[in-house]
Amino acid sequence: MAVYNYDVVVLGSGPAGEGAAMNAAKAGRKVAVVDNRPLVGGNCTHLGTIPSKALRHSVRQIMQFNTNPMFRQIGEPRWFSFPDVLKSAEKVIAKQVTSRTGYYARNRIDTYFGTASFADEQTVEVVCLNGVVEKLVAKQVVVATGSRPYRPADVDFTHPRIYDSDTILSLGHTPRRLIIYGAGVIGCEYASIFSGLGVLVDLIDNRDQLLSFLDSEISDALSYHLRNNNVLIRHNEEYERIEGVENGVVLHLKSGKKIKADALLWCNGRTGNTDQLGLENIGIAVNSRGQIQVDEHYRTEVSNIYAAGDVIGWPSLASAASDQGRSAAGSIVDNGSWRFVDDVPTGIYTIPEISSIGKTERELTQAKVPYEVGKAFFKGMARAQISVEPVGMLKILFHRETLEVLGVHCFGYQASEIVHIGQAIMNQKGEANSIKYFINTTFNYPTMAEAYRVAAFDGLNRLF
Repeated sequence: MAVYNYDVVVLGSGPAGEGAAMNAAKAGRKVAVVDNRPLVGGNCTHLGTIPSKALRHSVRQIMQFNTNPMFRQIGEPRWFSFPDVLKSAEKVIAKQVTSRTGYYARNRIDTYFGTASFADEQTVEVVCLNGVVEKLVAKQVVVATGSRPYRPADVDFTHPRIYDSDTILSLGHTPRRLIIYGAGVIGCEYASIFSGLGVLVDLIDNRDQLLSFLDSEISDALSYHLRNNNVLIRHNEEYERIEGVENGVVLHLKSGKKIKADALLWCNGRTGNTDQLGLENIGIAVNSRGQIQVDEHYRTEVSNIYAAGDVIGWPSLASAASDQGRSAAGSIVDNGSWRFVDDVPTGIYTIPEISSIGKTERELTQAKVPYEVGKAFFKGMARAQISVEPVGMLKILFHRETLEVLGVHCFGYQASEIVHIGQAIMNQKGEANSIKYFINTTFNYPTMAEAYRVAAFDGLNRLF
């Protein structure tokens, strides 16, 4: 067994692992990264964010082609299979792996591919994919092993028609009808993708509202557009059992309903990838979902071991994970790059997409904050009309007296891009954080960003 010494060993090469490794390497530390795949990128690149968003983009293009009358000069509406659109995702994954492999090489970061576990607080043993066992000794270790879909014991995931959000990428056909169990972010995104391909989708939600953490108006808009695209949303339902049959799946609900479909996609929660790390050898406990508790510096209960990304829970977003990993390394190298990551916009890549930051109307009302609302509907925006993207709106919540921007909520074309303008203003101090910024600033015309100016005028006109 070979032994190698490092300043920092990072377990996982997803966004959190990459963020930690790069920051530590830039600070002059000798760094190694371990991943249980033969390629870098983590779940984000291979099974999560990248493939699902690439799928969404392809499906959205298909929908535009099939619904825009201008394209009838080219040909009639076409049907595309799920494997067809998956090919575009595979191309993006390959490009991402190439880019990220180059990052590690340029920064002289050693990469090991295999299963890692703690022998003690400063020693990680790696059973490499070729069977060789390596021992990595490090002053500090960052756990960034990500998460995987939660699989309850009473669901038979070996059945060929029962999938989770990882295995759905191996789907070799396009079902006529699909049950999606779980209406969180992942469930709603896949409901958009499959319904865009003409699949009849039953979306099972165990709550009474889709994505209840969103502004209620945005959540209602999402529900409307999913239903308008033949997604049947069933609220307040829980499964009793899931029966795999020869030609499909039967979902038995506790309400007494039975739903049959060609396939079922399980999207109900995730579990941290910690079960093979040997954390019991170093005294680190995990919660019921396999997640590790950390302090605001991303340090675990063992002083030289840090954790970041999905493995620590909220917010379980690739963008936040990257910053958390970078911050964990910042705590280690003490180069001024640490920050507690809590300024995180929500980005949901349904069709249309959703993004928000700050408080919702419900939260402000409960806190008795005197606020006002400014809205810009995309159907009246020149850029949206040019792009044939009339669905959606930008909504700004601001304090009636100080005019401070308290929340930005966007639904529709380029929502995940538009929200960052509001985020930048909300991060300013004092009078610089004011809805008047959007009035006193000239925006390019025509742009989607101009919606801020329209919404600001709308909001200020409501004051008296």
